Amino acid sequence: MDFQTIGLIGPPNVGKSTLFNRLTGLRQKVSNYSGVTVEHRTGRLRGSGKTVIDLPGVWTLTPSSEDQKIAVSILQGEQPALPKLDAVLLIVDGTQFHRYSLLIGEVLACKLPTMLLINMADELEQRKGFIDPLAIARELHTPTALISAARGTGMDAITKWLHQEHAPANVLPVLQAGGNAASCAPNCGDLTAAGAYRRPEHSTLTRAVDRWALHPIAGPILCLVFLLLAFQVIFRFAYPAGQALTNWLGDIGTKAGAVLPDTILRAIVVDGIWNGIASILGFLPQILCMFLVITVLEDSGYMARAAVIADRTMGRVGLNGRSFLPLLSAYACAVPAIMATRAIPSKRDRIATILIAPFMTCSARLPVYALLIAAFIPARPVLGGIVGLQAITMMALYLTGLLAALLTALLLRSSVMRGQASAFAIELPNYRMPRLRTIALAIVDRSKVFLKQVATVILVLNLIVWFLAHLPLRNGQPSPVGSSILAWVGGLIEPLLHPLGFNRPVGISLLTAFVARESVVSTLSTLYNSVHPGDLLRADIGLPGALALMIFFALAMQCTATLAVVRRETNSWTWPLVQFGYMTVLAYAASFVTYRVALLLHL
Repeated sequence: MDFQTIGLIGPPNVGKSTLFNRLTGLRQKVSNYSGVTVEHRTGRLRGSGKTVIDLPGVWTLTPSSEDQKIAVSILQGEQPALPKLDAVLLIVDGTQFHRYSLLIGEVLACKLPTMLLINMADELEQRKGFIDPLAIARELHTPTALISAARGTGMDAITKWLHQEHAPANVLPVLQAGGNAASCAPNCGDLTAAGAYRRPEHSTLTRAVDRWALHPIAGPILCLVFLLLAFQVIFRFAYPAGQALTNWLGDIGTKAGAVLPDTILRAIVVDGIWNGIASILGFLPQILCMFLVITVLEDSGYMARAAVIADRTMGRVGLNGRSFLPLLSAYACAVPAIMATRAIPSKRDRIATILIAPFMTCSARLPVYALLIAAFIPARPVLGGIVGLQAITMMALYLTGLLAALLTALLLRSSVMRGQASAFAIELPNYRMPRLRTIALAIVDRSKVFLKQVATVILVLNLIVWFLAHLPLRNGQPSPVGSSILAWVGGLIEPLLHPLGFNRPVGISLLTAFVARESVVSTLSTLYNSVHPGDLLRADIGLPGALALMIFFALAMQCTATLAVVRRETNSWTWPLVQFGYMTVLAYAASFVTYRVALLLHL
């Protein structure tokens, strides 16, 4: 039989994503499993039309969470809209091989042709461990290869196995177990006695670093230091690069405007489209810089330690470290973060995590923060010149969202969600050098998402804002902004925003933010007719208004996509409406206090 659909399965932190990327390259797509909101990735195998499906990372096929149920349903061929698997690639970490007996047995008992891939061959050798793949293959009666997904070694064995002709699945020796996972599981004791397996020595680097990274006091301090340095890099390097990109794009718009005839078409193209797009594209380097930092920390093995550190704090507010990973992904976007809560077995913990996830500072907020901080906060060195005041301000905004999330979780635990947090366990992988290929693919993927957002949603919003800002036509000419439909709408909400120090353009930009938070920058650019709206905003609202606006964006729920996915996940309109009302009131009150205190301090 010929394998056309191959499933890739394995526990977390064993290099499964690295292998998937190596097998498929950029020929990937992300979508949801039918009927649920758990994401999955599929890709085309290099050099062929075969499909590779990246299954959720699991420790066991005994379902206790939504992602484990998905993995089981795919292995059993019961997942709608997905073809049945012809074969399985089961990947495990060679440095921790003795821990995977149960999973190996369960997968082999699923009656599918399976190739066992023992990853981290290079690290296994460095730490003086040993695995004989031929002995493992004889023990399990299934093809086995020792590979390094990071270095690309051992890939030939996978390619050869996937492309050769195989006997039908029901006559493979491994399947005579009749579904008995214990009969299929490797006996590591026998393999060790026979000299086919030798556990590697403990990593001295991991032990040395973990003395500090997992320390109850030094660990959280290290987390804050990493975050602070990341923001310093953003303002020291990424922001100037973004400004240069904005200026370059602005110059192109100016030259194009000089060529086009002085008609309403030129105003639409240059002012309505190009200036807004140029202003938001200037923040691409900062967004990618933040994702670079997150990917490096994750690929190095540090993020699992951060989850352990977070578990200590989350336990005090009624959550556990299992909520950390969805909350961490919320720093990219709250929508996939809320989807990721399906991996939390406890319904109570899952709902609580869903309700606090939007407080995490998503990447869509980053352009707004960068615009306001660069315009209002001086680039003054502090702490002996190690970091700047702008980086500290950015970190304070991230911590504001995190603090609001923790306090909200504490409020939920003491009111509508009483109860103890469920137990939390996670394997701590050894520290590894981040892989340039993994980092590059993550940045390319994020660039695609951002550029797609700019080319679709934000582009349409810019056009809508421009037309509303210049309608109705008077004698065939656009109206001034001050007497347009948009000015009328802004006038309706201005009394609500005046106590916060916001002006009419800010109020209008807050309305467009419900569709896409990033559009605040392009909306202000369109209304001020400038690719650098921060300079004009500085004269309009002053530092007190800017500080209030930062706090408002840190706490407000201004994302219709997030509300929609909360509705779908909770199967009720009650939770998203309560969530929206609570976050809006909290943001308004906090912004009001911030503005009044700033005025009292004569900032």
